[in-house]
Amino acid sequence: MNVGELINLLEDWAPPGAAWEKDNVGLQVGSRRDKLKNILLCLEVDEEVLKEAIKKKCNLIFSHHPLIFKPIKKLDLQKDKQSNLIAGLIKNNISLYSAHTNLDFTRDGVSFELARILKLKNISFLQNEEGNQFKVVVFVPSENLESFSESLFETGAGIIGNYEKCSFRLNGEGTFKGNEKSNPSVGKKGELEKVKEVRLELIADAWKLNHLISAVKKYHPYEEPAYDIYPLKNRNANYGAGAVGYLEYEMSEKEFLKHTVSSLKTGRLKYCSGSGKKIKKVAVCGGSGSDLTDAALNSGADAFITADIKYHTYHDARGKILLVDAGHYETEIGSLNAVKRKIEKFLMDKETIKVYKYSGSTNPVKFY
Repeated sequence: MNVGELINLLEDWAPPGAAWEKDNVGLQVGSRRDKLKNILLCLEVDEEVLKEAIKKKCNLIFSHHPLIFKPIKKLDLQKDKQSNLIAGLIKNNISLYSAHTNLDFTRDGVSFELARILKLKNISFLQNEEGNQFKVVVFVPSENLESFSESLFETGAGIIGNYEKCSFRLNGEGTFKGNEKSNPSVGKKGELEKVKEVRLELIADAWKLNHLISAVKKYHPYEEPAYDIYPLKNRNANYGAGAVGYLEYEMSEKEFLKHTVSSLKTGRLKYCSGSGKKIKKVAVCGGSGSDLTDAALNSGADAFITADIKYHTYHDARGKILLVDAGHYETEIGSLNAVKRKIEKFLMDKETIKVYKYSGSTNPVKFY
């Protein structure tokens, strides 16, 4: 197995196209063609992470936070820490792959895992993404419908929530008349043809659209297939920000804060009190999610756990919702468990490849 095969697994789950447009996700350093040995998972790469990867004979590091985020203008190995890390990766033939906001926005990604760590049930997105899907309509002869639609489904089109191969089909009649330069697969050039056709409709995520249209042109029996593309405002069932779920039983605010400290294995929290009622419905967002406070309130959540909360956001939330800043590192580090499970399931019959989580901490925040 090579590095690229594992990257394909990760990108099927958390597609780079789902990431924030200014993010830099994907292969940061290395080659997809290298044979995969062992894998080290971390939140971000530093010197100690690199040392552990070398010690454990890992030639792939998965990080949540990208090492390369802004364009690199120079590699100064005498002064620059990032330059030395890149040089160390290349020297030791270690590839680095990062899944950042695409893992944040993916079902079973960062926020879903945070919700599971807090033992929430019936987990769903706090705020589903919208405007990142298209509806594609294709007109295809009835006798070619099944084989043609299967070819389109293979591009990842037709997925709605937990369902795949979703489509709408309507029978009709198509007409066409080819000119002297045409080469029709049905009928003759210069003659009007009438064919029983099916209007086939499918939904596709924005990052799958080009692949889908290429498949339409490749597998359609006509020389010039007719198709329409409609941008949608639908909320995407499989991608969104944050998560919301329910505790198994109600807790007081004090009990819930203790539960959060215990679950996240953290020493302290910042918070402001909510309405004072029992906590049952809980919203979460791993990392910097204070912009979702209004979404948490609108969802009817009794508490919202995230990180990097601004002072005035506490003022706005006070008396309305228990707002908890549990730390950026603390709310994201658990996501490596989800990545580890995903990879180990994929490698079940490949016992020679080991998956490790970094044994130390890359959290730069200390309390005095």
